[in-house]
Amino acid sequence: MTPGSFSNMASSWCNKKISSVISVFVCFLLVVSSKICPVSSSETGSRHATNQTFRPQEELQKLKFDMLVGSCLSLQSPVGDLIDCVLSHQQPAFDHPQLKGQKPLEPPERPKGLEPTGMVTENFQLWDLSGEACPEGTIPIRRTTEQDMLRASSVRRFGRKLRRHVRRDTNSNGHEHAVGYVTGDQYYGAKASINVWAPRVSSQYEFSLSQMWVISGSFGDDLNTIEAGWQVSPELYGDNYPRFFTYWTSDAYQATGCYNLLCSGFVQTNNRVAIGAAISPTSSYSGGQFDISLLVWKDPKHGNWWLEFGNGVLVGYWPSFLFTHLRDHASMVQFGGEIVNSMPSGFHTSTQMGSGHFAGEGFGKASYFRNLQVVDWDNNLLPLSNLRVLADHPNCYDIQGGINRVWGNYFYYGGPGRNVRCP
Repeated sequence: MTPGSFSNMASSWCNKKISSVISVFVCFLLVVSSKICPVSSSETGSRHATNQTFRPQEELQKLKFDMLVGSCLSLQSPVGDLIDCVLSHQQPAFDHPQLKGQKPLEPPERPKGLEPTGMVTENFQLWDLSGEACPEGTIPIRRTTEQDMLRASSVRRFGRKLRRHVRRDTNSNGHEHAVGYVTGDQYYGAKASINVWAPRVSSQYEFSLSQMWVISGSFGDDLNTIEAGWQVSPELYGDNYPRFFTYWTSDAYQATGCYNLLCSGFVQTNNRVAIGAAISPTSSYSGGQFDISLLVWKDPKHGNWWLEFGNGVLVGYWPSFLFTHLRDHASMVQFGGEIVNSMPSGFHTSTQMGSGHFAGEGFGKASYFRNLQVVDWDNNLLPLSNLRVLADHPNCYDIQGGINRVWGNYFYYGGPGRNVRCP
């Protein structure tokens, strides 16, 4: 199969021989008696949690069959991902009891201070470079494969972060950070441009990511977070490509929330952005630099938290009822990098953060966040007034902040991991 081609004759006919409106109608006929991707539904998650005997061959064969029946058509990316085009109202979010029978909401009011939206959707994912996309009325979902499930350290925790403390200290269960943050006010959103690299990850069960956190709660069991950025995670995706991701939790990563669309939660509204798909291009040392701009903000009218990519490309939203504290506002916003250090062979990991180079090397060599902003109570996008920076293992990964007219608030961050000062 060539990249960007349809996976079978029926899906090719669905896309090429009829209009997108008829295409969606045909898709509807295919899914009236079935639901897509049972691994993504809350009901399936419960079944795995209670069934202590996991039979991968039986359950995953059923998973693949249901995925094919429940999608209108499938596209293949150059890195091997299968992207299924799924009717919007059949996406995993609508398995949630409070969303059953509903449809995605209309776009909200954007924060004041943003530039007018662009007319052209930016291509930043490998699967979309051919120009083919899912029809209107559907959304692209990266297919969960048998290999994805078998790589997971725990089937019950598949697609979820391990429970951990979020405070940036040295006792973080192997999670290490270099972050900029603001606190002490009420925040209704955040925006940043994030430099994209492909850092080396040394172990299948480690990851390296760069993201924004919108946070509320007491940092105990009631912690609420909304997260978006890029990550390299061999365990989750089976490769070392940087991938666009989202995450959420309302109980400090215990029982709620997940990556991307792997549970009922985030409602996707865009038919060209596949959450979990590989990003292209990426930056190179002393070469071309590439970044992605992300905005998360609270809709003043309905209270849902929306995600925007680039210049006006709405991806979707987290319904407000998913949260407790974030139903109102955030109390902290963080930007930066995170890695997992599993201490292979008793030494610090050589998993890289950002570009794999320290902040002091500067532009073109160290990774950066730029144009950091927050949204206030009146839906105004504002520059940061009190950015603080913190690296909890500065000999392994560090951070340096600054401000100028072009980049506003920014910082460089990252590092190589294990080195002579980080044994």
